[in-house]
Amino acid sequence: MPGMPRLVIAAAHSGSGKTTVASLLCLALGARGLRVQPFKLGPDYLDPTHLTRAAGRDARNLDSFLLPRERLRALFARAAAPADVSVLEGVMGLYDGRDPLSDEHSTADLAGLLGAPVVLVIDAGGMARTAAAVAAGLRDFAPLTVPPVRVAGVILNRVGGEGHAQLCEAALAQVGLPVLGFVPRDERLHLPARHLGLLSAEQASWDAADALHAARFLRLDALLAAAQAPALPLPPPTPVPAGERVRIGVAHDEAFHFSYPDALDELRAQGADLVPFSPLRDAGLPPGLGGLLLPGGYPEAHAAELEANAAMRAAVRDFAASGRPVIGECGGLMYLGQSLETPERTFEMCGVTPDRTRMAPRLTLGYRDAHALTGTPLAPAGAALRGHEFHHSVLTHEPTHPAYRWQAPDGTPVHEGYARGNVLASYLHLHLGADPALARRFVDRCRDLGGP
Repeated sequence: MPGMPRLVIAAAHSGSGKTTVASLLCLALGARGLRVQPFKLGPDYLDPTHLTRAAGRDARNLDSFLLPRERLRALFARAAAPADVSVLEGVMGLYDGRDPLSDEHSTADLAGLLGAPVVLVIDAGGMARTAAAVAAGLRDFAPLTVPPVRVAGVILNRVGGEGHAQLCEAALAQVGLPVLGFVPRDERLHLPARHLGLLSAEQASWDAADALHAARFLRLDALLAAAQAPALPLPPPTPVPAGERVRIGVAHDEAFHFSYPDALDELRAQGADLVPFSPLRDAGLPPGLGGLLLPGGYPEAHAAELEANAAMRAAVRDFAASGRPVIGECGGLMYLGQSLETPERTFEMCGVTPDRTRMAPRLTLGYRDAHALTGTPLAPAGAALRGHEFHHSVLTHEPTHPAYRWQAPDGTPVHEGYARGNVLASYLHLHLGADPALARRFVDRCRDLGGP
């Protein structure tokens, strides 16, 4: 196909079925023999697992707060260029960002930045003509955005049957919005939720035959026609770094799997050979590592197994004591600490940091403009960093050697994380693909300190 075909799958609100529809579309297009590149707008780690499974290639996050705008466009173009079509799942409602008076960091903002046509997912359960009012309202609000959003059509979700779809389609025709397909109501397509969002695809997946059967009402030819858009310029290749490559261990299993593919790619581009390991099952760390990266995940759901693997906890503790860089992010922070308290009991963790964490009833969520209080394996003291928090655990005490400071929405100063010597542990999720300097510093520190 000419250009760089792409569609943003958006909705009026969370829970409309964007993940279901985007995944079904990836699956159906792939079954037609097309190379489909999925993306998730926003910082979410779980929706991309469903898109990845449906498309057969890694879904990549595009977040205009975490990523500078030109960097975001470059990362999108690099991943989209080899594909026949890109499917971008939106975040929250179409116009929802940080500020109710602005589209900044919303799905609409990103659609405009990428010049991508928008397909609205309308949850048609319990409505017919009103579906047209909702869709027209979303479309007609678009001229207020800069650049304006181009709404290409509608996919109806949770439809009672073909007769119900025909009623909605007739109403939508009155407001000039084409129906590009519909998805019938089917409990087999329901994606159950956890406290941080949907379950990952490894925990909740569809039967492929059921999914393709549900996708039979998507009008793929019309969707592909709507997706036509000009190509974006490709970024120049990353220069090959000087020095030998260095092995960095990356925790990856059911307890730790919140990583951005573009961030891992940037580490590789800066000279890292990433070596996966499982804190749940492996008896020790892979040999010859220059550094450790422990991403977020669900350690609280696997706390008993993590505690039981005393050999791995000792190996992580010894590795940190060797002086080589260790980074723990969110779930990684919890694992590096002294203990993790759940409603059942308190579990011993690695004991690398003095932190103790416990599960809390309230979700901590939001973007953060942070400043590094001290030099870390990622950034020098004083560096400005953008990240997000998304966790249901808290420290049981004030931070002893805080890594970052920022201001809470009410202006209260916040000191967060742990940074001392070679160890950085924080609830702050960073995107190492946002600034090559972050990944370069980490890889250089791992290389300079060498192997065991």
